[in-house]
Amino acid sequence: MSGNFLALAQPGVQQLSPYVPGKPVDELARELDLDPAKIVKLASNENPLGASPKALAAIREELAELTRYPDGNGFALKSLLAEQCRVELSQVTLGNGSNDILELVARAYLAPGLNAVFSEHAFAVYPIATQAVGAQAKVVPAKDWGHDLPAMLAAIDANTRVVFIANPNNPTGTWFGAEALDEFLQDVPEHVLVVLDEAYIEYAEGSDLPDGLDFLAAYPNLLVSRTFSKAYGLAALRVGYGLSTPVVADVLNRVRQPFNVNSLALAAACAALKDEEYLAQSRQLNEAGMQQLQAGFRELGLSWIESKGNFICVDLAQVAAPVFQGLLREGVIVRPVANYGMPNHLRVTIGLPAENSRFLEALRKVLARG
Repeated sequence: MSGNFLALAQPGVQQLSPYVPGKPVDELARELDLDPAKIVKLASNENPLGASPKALAAIREELAELTRYPDGNGFALKSLLAEQCRVELSQVTLGNGSNDILELVARAYLAPGLNAVFSEHAFAVYPIATQAVGAQAKVVPAKDWGHDLPAMLAAIDANTRVVFIANPNNPTGTWFGAEALDEFLQDVPEHVLVVLDEAYIEYAEGSDLPDGLDFLAAYPNLLVSRTFSKAYGLAALRVGYGLSTPVVADVLNRVRQPFNVNSLALAAACAALKDEEYLAQSRQLNEAGMQQLQAGFRELGLSWIESKGNFICVDLAQVAAPVFQGLLREGVIVRPVANYGMPNHLRVTIGLPAENSRFLEALRKVLARG
């Protein structure tokens, strides 16, 4: 006799759908009998530059120690992060990607009867992390595709324990400034932990985006999460981090899995963090690619959402699913975002110049077919 194990799962989990990542190149090649070498993937906000040579060298040096468990405290990486981010070692929490930090927050602070507040069109992991622990997700309607911070503030109640805000936001690329962030943090009740997700912040350096680290000292209920998966080019290794007060970091470490960041990731992240030239190249490539795609959209008569990430959402002024399928047949993978409440948009990662050109050429061809 077998039970209904979906019905036995907690209600929040029953209502979730599994996270769907960008389609892998090999999967598309198998499905449509395409040459993998000719497929362009612009779906997962990966750094097209390839990993830092210094990170690759650090990985090679670490290979001889694969029989050993990693440093469970991540001392070397945490020390570097503490120095660069101007915080104490006790304020750093390492994660298996920044997703892991979001999960740790949910496990530590959310439960049935409590809720988390986040924006419409925000990162899909926020509802997953929230509902998986039985808490309520309070989704606040977006404003101009971005966070409506005053409305999010109004949504906080006595049962709110966490607010997730992303700057810039994924998948829309929208952002808010320092004054808006400061006003928001001033008014958030002390019992609510604000998670400022800055997964793409390195791409926006020097712009009008605030640096979350500047607000840590003033707001003990703030946690800043960041990642090495984007601008640092280490998506496959899954390493991210959270910066908070020592008290919050201590709480997260109580639920953090032992050895949650592997040895290769720790070594590569340390090397990548020191490689300022690589980071500068990543930014330059992204800025040029953003301009290239915007020019292409303009030529095609399409609008887009202004973005501060390494991606851009183009508005097709029609249901995007058929265009997405047409692009797949051309060997170009982008990201449909209907699951984010954006059925007419496609999210496109900034690629190498040739990849961007290939995408624009394929898009022109698919749109011309009608």
